[in-house]
Amino acid sequence: MRHLRRAGPYLRVADPAWDDPLDGGYAARRGGRWNPPASFAVVYLCSSTPVARANVYRLLADQPYGPEDLEPATAPVLAATEVPSDRYVDAVTARGLTSIGLPATYPLDASGRTVDRERCEAIGQTAFDAGEPGIACRSAAPTAPYRGEELAWFERGAKLSAESTKLFEHWFW
Repeated sequence: MRHLRRAGPYLRVADPAWDDPLDGGYAARRGGRWNPPASFAVVYLCSSTPVARANVYRLLADQPYGPEDLEPATAPVLAATEVPSDRYVDAVTARGLTSIGLPATYPLDASGRTVDRERCEAIGQTAFDAGEPGIACRSAAPTAPYRGEELAWFERGAKLSAESTKLFEHWFW
């Protein structure tokens, strides 16, 4: 596996009902792009507000409503945090992607379809088992900006803390 150094400010799209918006336990139970359900804790982070917006659109893709229809009390909040400097698995560069068995066109495969989540879950499990701190990756949200990145931060005892949390109406529009 190849690595990239990442650190600094990141954002988490979170359910306002969660006790802690930066708790990886939610993803441990339900799974995510880089971890299977009922597995290990991951905090999924966005590198920018446009990537966070793209993830809201992805979450609402199969719903009969859009972000404009969300109730303010239940709409996603945006938590800001600082990620510690570390060497994360590289799922950003073409060389990094091919080193972990993904196409250089990720998040799309050669036919233009989004790479299956199960394929990424297996890579994430391998990285977690190898003691990696997480995976820096291109965003798989369909409306993410070009070069939009995310970070799957593996929660290994240490916790991230929210520096601030913004209500939906203060960050989305």
